[in-house]
Amino acid sequence: MHIFNIFRTLSTAAVLIISVSSNAYAMPKGDASKGELKTPSCRFCHGSNGIASQASYPNLAGQQQKYLYDSMLAYTNDMRIGPMATMMKGQLQNLTSQDIADIAAYYSEMK
Repeated sequence: MHIFNIFRTLSTAAVLIISVSSNAYAMPKGDASKGELKTPSCRFCHGSNGIASQASYPNLAGQQQKYLYDSMLAYTNDMRIGPMATMMKGQLQNLTSQDIADIAAYYSEMK
């Protein structure tokens, strides 16, 4: 019976840790109207309508919000590499996760 109680305690602790840690990395609810105000530097490369003027820059309009959010976080955390990674990290470095969620919401709502 003693081993069962230890197992139950460890199982409960594991579930608690997983639920707390997954919430710590959950995407904040984005506000598209606030996101629009936070995109002046984005527009230079990705266009004022989310459609890039150059083929080397990705279009952002209509992309999934979670994808945009995760992509921007990946740049800030050095998880995305490539020719534009340093520039993107510089553009995003002063934004909070809420700012990034707002920007992601803005671009995802564009059609």
